[in-house]
Amino acid sequence: MATAVTTPADAPGTPEEDMPQIVYLDPAVILRDEQNAREHDTEPDEELIASVKEIGVQDAISVRPLPDGTTYGAFKGWRRTQAQQIANATAEEDGRPVRRIKAYVREDLVGRDGWTRFLSLVENKHREGMSERDILRSQELSLIDMSDVERHRAVKALGVGRNAASHARAAQRLDDAALRRAAAGGMDLEQTAQLAEVESVRGAENRLMRAHARDQEEDTGGRGHWDQELALLRAEQADAETRAKVEKELEKAGIPLLGRVPSYEKDPSRPLKELTSGLGNPLTEDNHKNCPGHSARLDEENQPVWHCADPAAYGHKVRPRPKKPRTEQDEQKAEERRTVIACNRAWKAATGPRQDFVTRLVRMKTLPDTARVFAQEVLLTVPYFYSSWTDKHEFETVARFLGIKQPQTADPTETAAQLPRARVVNALFAHVAAACEYNIREPKTWSHLSEPQARYLLLLESLGRSDNGSYRLSEVESQAVARHRPDTDA
Repeated sequence: MATAVTTPADAPGTPEEDMPQIVYLDPAVILRDEQNAREHDTEPDEELIASVKEIGVQDAISVRPLPDGTTYGAFKGWRRTQAQQIANATAEEDGRPVRRIKAYVREDLVGRDGWTRFLSLVENKHREGMSERDILRSQELSLIDMSDVERHRAVKALGVGRNAASHARAAQRLDDAALRRAAAGGMDLEQTAQLAEVESVRGAENRLMRAHARDQEEDTGGRGHWDQELALLRAEQADAETRAKVEKELEKAGIPLLGRVPSYEKDPSRPLKELTSGLGNPLTEDNHKNCPGHSARLDEENQPVWHCADPAAYGHKVRPRPKKPRTEQDEQKAEERRTVIACNRAWKAATGPRQDFVTRLVRMKTLPDTARVFAQEVLLTVPYFYSSWTDKHEFETVARFLGIKQPQTADPTETAAQLPRARVVNALFAHVAAACEYNIREPKTWSHLSEPQARYLLLLESLGRSDNGSYRLSEVESQAVARHRPDTDA
């Protein structure tokens, strides 16, 4: 987001010697162009007005003719123009000359709103006081309203990616303070948009800032730590959205959701599995739903656990069982369950960054030798995980790695016929990687990682490290492969 800008030639395909000459215009016929990038702090300050009263506007502004044929829109230098208008209004009274203003009249920009806004953005971004929100809005609007040729040049000049317009739109969801912190922290436009995507997760900004700092400290130019932290935040956000959806469904069904009871209060509610009817019959969701105390709590996996809010009040009995005090072992089991749930979620979240990295590897012009050798070895030895996957005739993941559009309906035979000879090794690695991904798809894989599974993850770790740190194993992946690392890496 705080990327340095290299200013391109003003008009694509127009040599500098063909640029318009400076003309002198009456400031009274100049208006603010609607494509002027600065939308906040547009008024000249007293210091600028005083300077213009004394010596006039020294640097030429840029305008384009407006549809009425008599006025001009200032897309560069509107504050200077206003200062000259103010100065001229009192010039005769103060004994000063009424001055005209130097301007480039850009007739070539009539009807080219996107490029006009872009040129205004480039001008204003380096001046004091332009807000991050104005910068983002101008990037979005200018890039949307451009031809493909202009957009290609603009993104190169701004130092942003081809999806800059959508990233700028997304980033504007952040408030002004968050935008300033993101810019000060060195986040680029894509990262700022990703922060906006997950900002509802508690602590998201601080976690991403720390991940970004770790990537910067390693000075490799990669963003492996960022990608892994972002994947975890997305998983947590999805979990929260699932929970909110279940809560809404319970509310729609008229089933109260029980909250957490403070430790100093007694909780009268009990799960149905601990209760019976007055005659001693088991209580279930079906035979209890007409009870006024029918309610629920959500467990760690967002599944409703049916309760009665007050069994004693509604004639239920507690199942007879010996009451055992909660022991240290019980606490340990509860902690182990929380760990399993957290690791399962983290393992699922790590799939995204890992498969994105595999996709980048497959689409490289030359596949790294270690990846090629790994794929060849699997092909020649045909381990069980590979042969069992090939029996399933699953091609969607391979197609996605290869960059085929609509991978869910891709035809392997057609793909093979169109595959260039130079890409065969890449396709082979995509095939082997898809089998490896299938082999580690289950969320609990982290708890019993096998040697072949670890080899695949360690290969990707090594390739990511060699690629300027562009990919790193997540915490749960690193934990799972720890016992499989060679002694030299321990």
